[in-house]
Amino acid sequence: MADTDFMGGFAKGLSVIEAFGEAQPRLSIAEVSKLAGLDRATARRCLLTLATLGYADYDGKFFSLTPKILRLGHAYLSATPLPQIVQPLLDRLSEDVGQSASVSVLDGQEIVYVARASQRRVMSINLMPGSRLPAYCASMGRVLLAALPEEEARRRIETSPREQATPKTMVDITELMDEIGRVRTQGYAVIDQELELGLCSIAVPLLDARGRTVAALNIGAPAAQISANDLAVRFLPPLQAVAQQLRPLLR
Repeated sequence: MADTDFMGGFAKGLSVIEAFGEAQPRLSIAEVSKLAGLDRATARRCLLTLATLGYADYDGKFFSLTPKILRLGHAYLSATPLPQIVQPLLDRLSEDVGQSASVSVLDGQEIVYVARASQRRVMSINLMPGSRLPAYCASMGRVLLAALPEEEARRRIETSPREQATPKTMVDITELMDEIGRVRTQGYAVIDQELELGLCSIAVPLLDARGRTVAALNIGAPAAQISANDLAVRFLPPLQAVAQQLRPLLR
C-alpha cells in the first residue's frame, strides 16, 4: 500500500473508537488522548466528530459511545455467514453437554467471539458476540495460533501484552510456543484457569471444506465441577462431531 493511500485521519478516528471498552465506557478528552496515543487537539476533533454523527454522546466532560456504533460491528456479522451457520449446532451442543459453547475467530493478538450459546455465566465478564479475549491464554486462541505458521504465531504472542491474569497463566514465550506445538500436534487445546480462576475450557479448530482453519469452537466449564484433566474425555468427542458436521458448510 502506498503512503499516499493511507488516510491518517480515518486511522486516528478508529483508534479513538477503540479507546472505549467495558472497563472505560466513559472517557474524557485527556483520557482518550492518552489511550489512543493522540494529542489532545486531535482527540477532541475526533470525539466531537463522532458526537456530531451520532456515534458518541457528550455531557460536557465525558464522552460515551451510542448504540449507533453497533452498526460498524454488525456490518461484519451480517456480511459473514459464519454466525448463522454455526449457531444452531452451537445451541444443540450446549444443551447436550450442559455447558456454554462458543465460536471465535482470530484478530491480531485477540480472539473475537462470533457466536455463543450460554448455559450459565462461568466468567466474571459477560461474553457475547463481539467480545474479545487475549489469544495466548484462551483455548480458542491457542487453537487458532496453532493453525498459523510457527513464526507468525510467535510474532503474535511476542507482540501481545501478556499479563499474569491468574497464578496459572502461562506468559513465558518458550513455554507458550511449546504449548502451541502440543496443540498443533494433538488437535485441541485445554486451558486450566489461565484466563480466570474457576474456569476451564477445551477448544478444537473449525476447518472449511478445503481443510483450512477458519474459526475455533470451545466448551467452557467451572473448574469446581470438572477438572481440566477430564475435559478431553468428556467434551472432545462432541466438539469433534460438531466440527465434522460444520466442515462441508464452511466455504
